[in-house]
Amino acid sequence: MATSAALSLRNIDAYYSDSHVLQDVSFELGEARMLGLLGRNGAGKSTCMHVAMGLLPPRHGEVLVFGTPVGGMSPEMIARRGVALVPQGRRIFKSLTVRENLVVAARKPDNGKHAPWTIETIFAMFPRLRERHSQIAAHLSGGEQQMLAIGRALMGNPRVLLMDEPSEGLAPQIVAEVMTTIRKLKESGLSIVLVEQNPKLVFDVADDIVILNTGRVAVVSTPAELNKDGVDLRQHLGVF
Repeated sequence: MATSAALSLRNIDAYYSDSHVLQDVSFELGEARMLGLLGRNGAGKSTCMHVAMGLLPPRHGEVLVFGTPVGGMSPEMIARRGVALVPQGRRIFKSLTVRENLVVAARKPDNGKHAPWTIETIFAMFPRLRERHSQIAAHLSGGEQQMLAIGRALMGNPRVLLMDEPSEGLAPQIVAEVMTTIRKLKESGLSIVLVEQNPKLVFDVADDIVILNTGRVAVVSTPAELNKDGVDLRQHLGVF
């Protein structure tokens, strides 16, 4: 893994009510790298995203963003530190227009490392959103809603982007478009955690791989190492 960590989860224990969902989970996202977070349904992938974003405070352990602890901060404060979440299920503001969804999420970047994301740069990346800029978001297709969810997260000008199941429920052609977008974002220097059910998609784009199994880290590796070592991913992921 890279020595400079954009996001670190260290010894995280997290619960939903009495259910111990994450058990001593630790991993690091290197700066300007993409980490693929894999696991079966219920393994704890989305819970890791919620902990990192401050939506679920851990009972034990710490979260660091570029070396700064963010434990106990609100999601808004963590967003100001440069973290954005593309949530599972998209969760756009369906009663607002495409443009309004983007404007409401706008935040100036805290550093000058990357060219800032604006309405225009979002529309350049997603021409279909430009075409539908005045359309109510509820009337967009699933693929367009996913593009809008990504665009809305980018309007916060993050340095760390958490993407929770961005291909979920999309047709194969649209999945290919979304993955092309994710590659471009990686090339721009963003640090990305990609949570996916489809391991083939992740192996194609990720620098590092973390596999969760029933709330624990089972594997920390790279796609190349996993392929070389012939690790049987079926025991962790089911069919592969």
